[in-house]
Amino acid sequence: MQDISKIRNMAIIGHGSCGKTSLAEAMLFTAGKVKRLGKVDDGTAALDFEEEEIQRKVSINTSFHNYSWKKHDVFLMDTPGDDNFINETFVATQMVDGAVFIVGAVLGVKGQTIKFADFIADKSLPSLLVINKLDRERADFARTLDQITESLPITPVVLQIPIGEEENFRGYVDVITGKGYLFDDKGGVTETEVPEELADEVELYRESLMENVAETDDDLIEKFLEDGELSLEDTKSGLKNAVAGGALVPIYVGAATLNYGTASLLDAINDILPSPADRPAAMGVDASGEPVERNPDADEKFSAQVFKTMADPYAGRLTIFRIYSGTLSGDTFYNASKESNERFGQLFLPEGKEQRPIDAAVPGMIVAVAKLKETTTGDTLCDASAPIVYDDLELMEPVISYAVSAGQGDEEKLFASITRMLDEDLTLRLTREEQTGEILISGVGQVHLEVVGARIKRKFGAEMVLSIPKIPYKETIKGKAKVQGKHKKQSGGRGQFGDCTIEISPTHGKGFEFEDKIVGGVIPQQYRPAVEKGIIEAMEKGVMAGYPVVDIKISLVDGSFHAVDSSEMAFKVAGSQAFKKGAQEAGLVLLEPYLDMTIKVGKDHVGDVMGDLNSRRGKVMGMDSEQGREVINAQVPQAEVLLYAADLTAMTGGLGKFTIAFSHYEEVPAQLAEKIVAANKAE
Repeated sequence: MQDISKIRNMAIIGHGSCGKTSLAEAMLFTAGKVKRLGKVDDGTAALDFEEEEIQRKVSINTSFHNYSWKKHDVFLMDTPGDDNFINETFVATQMVDGAVFIVGAVLGVKGQTIKFADFIADKSLPSLLVINKLDRERADFARTLDQITESLPITPVVLQIPIGEEENFRGYVDVITGKGYLFDDKGGVTETEVPEELADEVELYRESLMENVAETDDDLIEKFLEDGELSLEDTKSGLKNAVAGGALVPIYVGAATLNYGTASLLDAINDILPSPADRPAAMGVDASGEPVERNPDADEKFSAQVFKTMADPYAGRLTIFRIYSGTLSGDTFYNASKESNERFGQLFLPEGKEQRPIDAAVPGMIVAVAKLKETTTGDTLCDASAPIVYDDLELMEPVISYAVSAGQGDEEKLFASITRMLDEDLTLRLTREEQTGEILISGVGQVHLEVVGARIKRKFGAEMVLSIPKIPYKETIKGKAKVQGKHKKQSGGRGQFGDCTIEISPTHGKGFEFEDKIVGGVIPQQYRPAVEKGIIEAMEKGVMAGYPVVDIKISLVDGSFHAVDSSEMAFKVAGSQAFKKGAQEAGLVLLEPYLDMTIKVGKDHVGDVMGDLNSRRGKVMGMDSEQGREVINAQVPQAEVLLYAADLTAMTGGLGKFTIAFSHYEEVPAQLAEKIVAANKAE
């Protein structure tokens, strides 16, 4: 069994089009795991294998692979960089012991870069940073480094300086050793003289590196102050400790599609990123709810957490989990979250679209099993003799919703398919809007939901049609009225007679009230509930535009009856007529739902966002600051922010994020109400 100190697991993260998948392919190729260097642009990447990924040339799912390099076993996750699939990356950062963070040397720091750096900083996740694509036109190492230093909540330290840029990018200088290296076409390097023009720069970065490393350790700072520098050994060991604590992030250089810089990065992953044994014990609760921990030891009781489920129409569900403690072998484990035993047929290592069978797994490994019956994403798996439940995964909340229907009328097939996708994609939500009767599907962006629809059609043959959801408007009254409702019908034989007088008034947000104020027997007791029932049914259908009427009080004050012709049905009709007449006389108005919005943006975008909120009839309720971001709290009509996610991304360059929650109902301005009523009647 592998020595846990020689296991590494890490996520490759970064903004869209920075070259994450290309770098992962180069790593697998250089380590000899794959026989050819896969390329995203021509659809040959081992890690972007789904049809939608090949067509769009972007990663949509986190994909998994592994390699061996210099007696270390490394498990990698290639994560998406697009905002529509950011939850995949967010979850991945919770499951690994380290990250390789990519920034493109042409595009530099983007909105997603800052979001991912926030993930790293929040979790103090040990990370290495690669400035990639230095071979491309307009690549600029110095500019990109300045952006990283100024914009990201990390402390970068340069370990490699590029030799040349753009088409002249051909090697790097190692800041720690002061040696130069030129790339070869197999991912390796040959030693060379340090270019004279870089000598001063190397010395400046070396001094900065030693100073930064020294500041993370009391003993090292004393040595640095006494000697003016650190030894090579102290620099390397101090750097490794600083990275493990999330205090420093080393900077490397590369060009993934040319396989430049890959071998040195593989070395750095082995030498600098921590093993599972170097990380803190995993914390959870036992069967009695008491805190308990599991150490990353192969001899501990087995425990793991499921963080991804992949749906396949043929192979069934593939459950992927990270092992925190113990050794998994055999064919059963206990699901502590569901309190049930699960049996599995084979343990696998996920490798792109393939799975490689293995006999056993130890802490730090990312493994998979197929066709579990009870287990879902987030569940804790463990030894039945020592139950433990780990905290739920943190998830991004969906921010956009569409009404969903079946394209060819096959509702049952579509919603069965969506249910399977819910297991696979935790950011999806499926809800029913009670008032409008629409089924809503919610996600983190329009592209996200379009991709879900494409995958459902390809995998399960069902067509998902999206449409803008209806707004659940309501009606209410502003004044009071006293009216009579009389239903009289004679058509031979027994007739129909019901007569009631009601007073109608608003309750101002307190719901519906019905008060029986009949004195004497002008309406017999058995008919009075029918009046209320008729009013409630009429309220549900609406008076002004077909929307439910809310927040009214009805007082039944008078009426009359006929000994033969009166019935519950007659008084129900009379109550309905009285209500409709009274609501119109009391002054009907239209109400619309307002949402509480919390919007986080950079200082540079506050003015644009607030101006946009005003144009949407929003009300800014206050502002706060949080971790270098401005937080705008606002209340905005739901009708104005149905597609807000894309608009905020455009306004802030992907830097903004927001959450929404229902707040309350407010009266629609008269001029807008007229248009809504007219459109509703026309429909």
